[in-house]
Amino acid sequence: MARLGRRRREHEASLAGLKAAQFRVAVEERLRALETEVADVKGRVNGLIFVVLGAVITQVLLNLLK
Repeated sequence: MARLGRRRREHEASLAGLKAAQFRVAVEERLRALETEVADVKGRVNGLIFVVLGAVITQVLLNLLK
């Protein structure tokens, strides 16, 4: 009986280790995807900033040349 209980505990421990490893891999994949999305958003925000600055500079120059 004691041997059966020990085997069961060892089996449960190995499953817990496997689940932890799978969880770690899933978290790493999600983190990589999130990093990619943040980089995309950052690029879009930078593009918007340059468009707005370009429009402001254009308006200032047009008002100065009138």
